[in-house]
Amino acid sequence: MCRRRAGPCPRTGDPVDDYAAVYRRSLEAPEEFWAEAARSLAWDRPPRQVLDGAGAPYHRWFPDGWLNTCYNAVDRHVESGCADRVALLYDSPVTGVKRSHTYAELRDQVARFAGVLRGLGVRRGDRVVLYMPMVPQAVITMLACARIGAVHSVVFGGFAARELATRIADARPKVVVYGSCGVEPQRIVPYQPVLDEALRSLRLRPRVVVLQRPQCRAEVRPGELDWEAAVAAAQAVDCVPLPATDPLYVLYTSGTTGGPKGVVRDNGGHAVALAWSMRHVYDIEGGQVWWAASDIGWVVGHSYVVYAPLLVGATTVIYEGKPVGTPDAGALWRVVAEHGVAGMFAAPTALRAVRQADPAGRLARSRDLTSLRNLFVAGERLDPATHRWASDLLRVPVVDHWWQTETGWPICAGLRGLGDRPLKPGSPGLAVPGFDVRILDDHGNPAAPGSEGAICLRPPLPPGTLTGVWGEERRYVEAAPHPCAGHYLTGDSGYVDDEGYVYVMGRTDDVINVAGHRLSTGAMEAAVGAHPDVAECAVIGVRDELKGQVPRALVVLKAGATEDLGRLRADLVTRVREHVGPIASLKRVDVVNRLPKTRSGKILRRAMRGIADGREEPVPATIEDPEVLENLRSILWSS
Repeated sequence: MCRRRAGPCPRTGDPVDDYAAVYRRSLEAPEEFWAEAARSLAWDRPPRQVLDGAGAPYHRWFPDGWLNTCYNAVDRHVESGCADRVALLYDSPVTGVKRSHTYAELRDQVARFAGVLRGLGVRRGDRVVLYMPMVPQAVITMLACARIGAVHSVVFGGFAARELATRIADARPKVVVYGSCGVEPQRIVPYQPVLDEALRSLRLRPRVVVLQRPQCRAEVRPGELDWEAAVAAAQAVDCVPLPATDPLYVLYTSGTTGGPKGVVRDNGGHAVALAWSMRHVYDIEGGQVWWAASDIGWVVGHSYVVYAPLLVGATTVIYEGKPVGTPDAGALWRVVAEHGVAGMFAAPTALRAVRQADPAGRLARSRDLTSLRNLFVAGERLDPATHRWASDLLRVPVVDHWWQTETGWPICAGLRGLGDRPLKPGSPGLAVPGFDVRILDDHGNPAAPGSEGAICLRPPLPPGTLTGVWGEERRYVEAAPHPCAGHYLTGDSGYVDDEGYVYVMGRTDDVINVAGHRLSTGAMEAAVGAHPDVAECAVIGVRDELKGQVPRALVVLKAGATEDLGRLRADLVTRVREHVGPIASLKRVDVVNRLPKTRSGKILRRAMRGIADGREEPVPATIEDPEVLENLRSILWSS
């Protein structure tokens, strides 16, 4: 093995006070830029070729390099003298368990579970499906797959049998690893019946490993393995050198039809990009505590719960709980205070839930949050009102940023480790180096500064972005409409201001046409959400015989908000008129208890719009609570 031993990931030589120069260099000399970034990792065979553009617009990064992601995330930190540094902090308010794993302990457990997989016949390129809650063993399984070159595919724990079956059928795994149950604040969710139902509908018969949890144990049937017993009997396995272009994982996300598509991520480009982003976007180095309040079933969990923090030798928090209800709206602040979190990542919907329950921030003010340097927010548009609330409460930078499952890491951000540019509420920041962000109009021409259009990315996409769709590797560019041909179409609309800040106003199908005027529902939501009584809101465009479409607002109020709903509605209509213009023609405002969302916090605007127009849109399988959408039908149907 010819692995170059690397230290604990020194920074690259980027001048931290000159974002513009770094960004320009990343686009004008991408091979030089990413070759330098790649030197922070340990390679079995350092790449001599950085970018393979022979199949443009489909590019491959580091095509002749070899490395192992697990080695870079775990073993090399042990070998560089950080064996006793805490790698994982497990905090589970739903079970009352807190536990830590050092890098040495993590390496040993990963190596032994890799031995379990090897004993089940798993080899390089074989798939392993995970159906697990947020527990350390889920991270260990992911890293064990990376250790031997298997491709992991994580399915959010608790997914319905039909959706689990769809993903198993597409990935065709050799092994399924699952937890016996998930623990929710008010209930226990057994996973074995769901897995059994999913497998009954398929001809596949993968081997099964079950992690037993004391809250609800599963039956271990003949041919199946118990996690603890299997690990105790397994031999440790070393890391396997792999081509940088080998797939690391397949992560399923909803496609345009509501059906799943498997986003494929490679090993080399992924490791390089995430290590670079951890330092330059999030300003986190080895030895610091980082917390991405997400689940490993989502891309945030893959990138920033598991891989990125471990690649730079940081401590990552694995949280099994909710932002409110475990036990109260102070859960986020407790974790920050108890574990000394330096950087935190949360979804806007989590902040809005906390704000709704504790608008004065009393629970946050009762904690010592001096360790927190930055709060990062992504996953849903961060409305300026929530941005200001969190900024005033925490007195640290609240950094909005924007990216997608397909990109794997931020497209736009306030880069906290690359200069100190001001943050602008309502904007997710500047284009991140490597991403050539373009705003194109309906004819595919560049839009003027301040003019809204489709947000597109000009290839080559940087390392770490998707290398294709599982089984349909050339789909992601060819699916773009003709005016944007040759670009990656993000599906979002927005604009860039005179200083280069990007504003993401919503999905392209959330732009509505009112009497011939194209208006962004995101701008209207910003106006509605700024009202002091509004916790969160959604604005949708509904069909109108006279104007084509008109906006309707659905709002959730803060705890203790006014009971004068008539006056509130009038105030919100006036706000939209003043901030967007009278042409917006907002007249209908409905106060609701909850908005329908996916488990990752995205509001289902498209589904609500379809119901209001009398048609059914595909509802993603990731919907958090289908009853919320059903309960809104009578409101949405009413004129």
